[in-house]
Amino acid sequence: MSTLGLTLSSLLLTCSVALPAETEFETDAISTSKGDLKITFIGHGTLMFEFGGMVIHVDPVSRYADYSKMPKADVVLVTHEHGDHLDKETIEKIATKDTVVVLTEACKERSQAGEVMKNGDVKNVKGLKIEAVPAYNIVHMRGPERPFHPKGAGNGYVITFGKTRVYVAGDTENIPEMSKLAGVDIAFLPMNLPYTMTPEMVADAAKTLKPKILYPYHFGKTDTSKLVDLLKDFKDTDVRIRKLQ
Repeated sequence: MSTLGLTLSSLLLTCSVALPAETEFETDAISTSKGDLKITFIGHGTLMFEFGGMVIHVDPVSRYADYSKMPKADVVLVTHEHGDHLDKETIEKIATKDTVVVLTEACKERSQAGEVMKNGDVKNVKGLKIEAVPAYNIVHMRGPERPFHPKGAGNGYVITFGKTRVYVAGDTENIPEMSKLAGVDIAFLPMNLPYTMTPEMVADAAKTLKPKILYPYHFGKTDTSKLVDLLKDFKDTDVRIRKLQ
């Protein structure tokens, strides 16, 4: 919320091709105890939240939007260092002197800027509680004992808006640590192979997390109707499919 793997050399490069300025992104407004949370669905693992006058960009990457025309960031969250999630030049475009960039150690090594959060860290960032949680592969591997996303390297994030907890999972599978996040209000779960989850894995994760709203993201060409069908009898969760570039 990504795509690594067999074309690694190209994926590690930041793509600078922006979408046309007239691109319109889908948005949702979610009511919280402290006003509406606006969610903008940009592309792949890239999202934007607006809340309480603040703008929070998640994994901003220029291949999915023209960031010269996007709102400046109060907070930037980067899940991991792969080029479809970490785009140093794009972060520089949306940053001001007051922007707080939260990222992993590997991201910090590449970007030379930002505040590192490790799995298990919790911080108050501009009044928002942000929890860094594990994101990794168990099943899908680049090679023997070489997961696409190693344990401890990447973050998912739980952001609390008012009393509403939003889980942006990053590049992960349905890992055991998700049981500790049961009851989050909104979950963004990645669904593409071979890098993250199958629809069956996402359905399993949803039954563990029991979010009120589930947004599959980072799904590429995956048939999202499979997930809808798998969860059609799971009434605890509203599965919402949104357009991602």
